[in-house]
Amino acid sequence: MDSDIRAKLMSDYRDGYRAVADALEGATEVELDARPAPGKWSAREIVHHLADSEMMSALRVRWLLAADRPAIVAYDQDEFAKRLHYDRPIAASLAAFKAARESTAQLLDRLAEDEWSREGTHPEHGRYGMDTWLNIYSRHAHDHATQIVRARASASVRD
Repeated sequence: MDSDIRAKLMSDYRDGYRAVADALEGATEVELDARPAPGKWSAREIVHHLADSEMMSALRVRWLLAADRPAIVAYDQDEFAKRLHYDRPIAASLAAFKAARESTAQLLDRLAEDEWSREGTHPEHGRYGMDTWLNIYSRHAHDHATQIVRARASASVRD
C-alpha cells in the first residue's frame, strides 16, 4: 500500500470515534433500543459491538507486530451480541471503543515501513497483514455510525 492511501485510511481510522459520537449525540433510551428492521441491531447493540470489535482489532494489531506469523483469531459477532449482554448501558463500551482506538492509532503512528509488511493468517481471510487490518478498520466505525443514525431514526417511525 502506498503512503498516500495509508495516510487516508489512517485519517479515516482516527475519525471513527468522532463519527460514532456524533451519531449518538442526544440519543434517547428509546432511540438506542429501536431496531430499523427485524433482526437488525439497535444503536445500543452497535455501540457494544464497536467496543468488542475494537478491542479484538487492537489485539490483532499487537499480535501481528509482536509475534511471527500469528494465527489471527476469528470471532462470531452475533454470538458476542447474544452472550455479552448488549442490553446494558453504553457509556463504558463507548469509552472502551475510544480508548482502544486512540491507543492503537498511537501505535500505528510509530510503525516503520517494514512493520507494515508483517502478516499472519486468519481462518476466514487467509493471509492477514497490517494493510488488510487497516482496510477493514479504517471504515468500520463510519459504517456503524451510519447504521446508528438509521436505527435511531426508526424510533420516530414507530411513534
